[in-house]
Amino acid sequence: MTNDSFDVVVIGGGAAGLNGALMAARSRRSVLVIDAGAPRNAPAAAVHGLFARDGVSPAELVERGRAEVRGYGGEVVTGEVTRVTGTLDDFTVELADGRAPRARRLLVTTGLVDELPDIPGLRERWGRDVVHCPYCHGWEHRDEAIGILAAGPMAMHAALLWRQLGPDVVIFTGTGDAPDDSERLAALGIRVIPGAVAAAEIAGDRLTGVRLRDGTVVARDALAVPSHMVARADFLSDLGLHLVPHPSGMGEHIPVDPTGRTEVPGVWAAGNVTDLTAQVGGAAAAGAWAGAQINADLVTADADRAVAEYRARAAAPA
Repeated sequence: MTNDSFDVVVIGGGAAGLNGALMAARSRRSVLVIDAGAPRNAPAAAVHGLFARDGVSPAELVERGRAEVRGYGGEVVTGEVTRVTGTLDDFTVELADGRAPRARRLLVTTGLVDELPDIPGLRERWGRDVVHCPYCHGWEHRDEAIGILAAGPMAMHAALLWRQLGPDVVIFTGTGDAPDDSERLAALGIRVIPGAVAAAEIAGDRLTGVRLRDGTVVARDALAVPSHMVARADFLSDLGLHLVPHPSGMGEHIPVDPTGRTEVPGVWAAGNVTDLTAQVGGAAAAGAWAGAQINADLVTADADRAVAEYRARAAAPA
């Protein structure tokens, strides 16, 4: 692949991108997947909650997906997209290494970046025993001593979900507000620990607790930390696509309609770049749906072009 043209270029090679590419390739579309090789779930040992693939490693899942796309004639390459220009039927995707494939349609599935509080130790243990999602990681930390680093309504929401998985749950509110339902917390035995958090305590290869700025250390086996989620989409600015706040308040995303279309004709998005809370299964499903919608759009465009050519031939002198 150098500067070739494709029916569909997929930017991002995770679950959403590969499933979208699979749908398009199975419809006999020329497809290119460009993947930067920095998946959000790289620190995790396994993917969970995914039907028939629960426990598979993220790397194995991607390799299986790539093989399936290639089996239908699609191309998958490693590269970093720096800029996208053009319009419907004639997009140019510029890569950092100088390659510039063209595309009739684009599917953006570049995922997101988790921005964590500036607290030592969190990033080092992220995806292992510093986690964000009880559905992704809860079973692995069941019956452990769980800490939740959050304030206000988010802290209450997280506490109830993690309390389902074990009896020892505490909330570290930092400098934020405590949850406003003290009776429910008391009934469930969930403690609230105020005060600024100084660091996550780490011994060897595991989290051991949370240290407050006053020196107090609270022993914990795992820490749940809601991240601020920001879609990876800076390369879309030349198309007029920019991040906007997600309605949930959890971060910034690229909005789409129910078919996955963005506001720019010819550009679709799927997975965490638009749905910040999508797990792997949901992202894959959204990618498949977007891939089918892109193919349907191309089918209509191809039919319209055939009609125009047919009319031109019919109108031409014998």
